[in-house]
Amino acid sequence: MYTRILIPTDGSQLATKGLDHGLALAKTLGLPVTVVCVTVPLSGLALQGVVQGQAFESYDQGVRQELAATELFVRHRAAEAGVVAEFINETAVSAATGILETAQARNCGLIVISSHGRTGIVRMILGSQTQDVLARSTIPVVVVK
Repeated sequence: MYTRILIPTDGSQLATKGLDHGLALAKTLGLPVTVVCVTVPLSGLALQGVVQGQAFESYDQGVRQELAATELFVRHRAAEAGVVAEFINETAVSAATGILETAQARNCGLIVISSHGRTGIVRMILGSQTQDVLARSTIPVVVVK
């Protein structure tokens, strides 16, 4: 039915719930997983000159450090679960876009993603990458709250 599961993560505690659920499902089904961390580029519209260069450099350095820590954590979790896992970083205009593009490129048949479960005005203000994935995905999506 599925050949590979995609598990998006941002390294947060909430995303770990989705990671653990996806790894357990992969273990049960005997499937490999692709774990993706999507990086959204820093917008330079409000930045100028030297400040802009310093901001980009600082942002990139912070992203690299977070990615390294997240990859180490994911690899440890996957090894504990006994699941073959590939960790990748994608850059996209939004997390949802990166997730969906990765699912297609890696031939994933299922996405397991975490959700804050926000509603009302909070959801309107903060947006929902999970909702965007659900709305645009052409493959099944499991949402872990």
